Amino acid sequence: MPLTPSASIALGTKAPPFYLPNPQGHRIGLHDFPEAKAVLVAFISNCLPHVRMIREAFAILARDYEPQGLQIIAIDAIDADDSGPRPEEAPGRIVEETDVFRCAFPYLIDADRSVAKVYGVSCPPDLFLYDGDRRLFHRGRFDDARPNDGNVPTGRDLRAALDRLLAGGSAPQNQTPGIGGNIKWRPGNEPRCALSA
Repeated sequence: MPLTPSASIALGTKAPPFYLPNPQGHRIGLHDFPEAKAVLVAFISNCLPHVRMIREAFAILARDYEPQGLQIIAIDAIDADDSGPRPEEAPGRIVEETDVFRCAFPYLIDADRSVAKVYGVSCPPDLFLYDGDRRLFHRGRFDDARPNDGNVPTGRDLRAALDRLLAGGSAPQNQTPGIGGNIKWRPGNEPRCALSA
């Protein structure tokens, strides 16, 4: 699978609004969490090695920071091809994932990738950390661990950004882009960043 770096989006960019269904069909959106001090919009996928590698560390990070005011919204940007969605992306498997890792945050389904397109998603795990005004604070990697490199994922880069944000600091100007699996967009549905890659 080819690796793709996350697209560069200017810090301070306002978070695009959205409403998406969870596996039970309940629609949840960015504006459902007005009191959150920080919102992490995380585009993930159950079938990608880079996502599967960090999922335990991601769940631990969620449990560490949610009491401090972080709201995570995970989004699975599936887009069924002619053969249909992968079994790992079925709503039932999404529920299983949240149960296994004791995740309290919503895990939503972007079936036509319309939200992923607006956000310029290129390589799940694609992470967008927003401050209390819902302006982009961090658009970098989770950490430097990679599949089969022997490093244990910790979320070091994202944790450092969260610590700065929750302490009232400014966004780190030097951010290392994330690396993940390439999204295969349907012809005509590619975001600009995918067309220029």
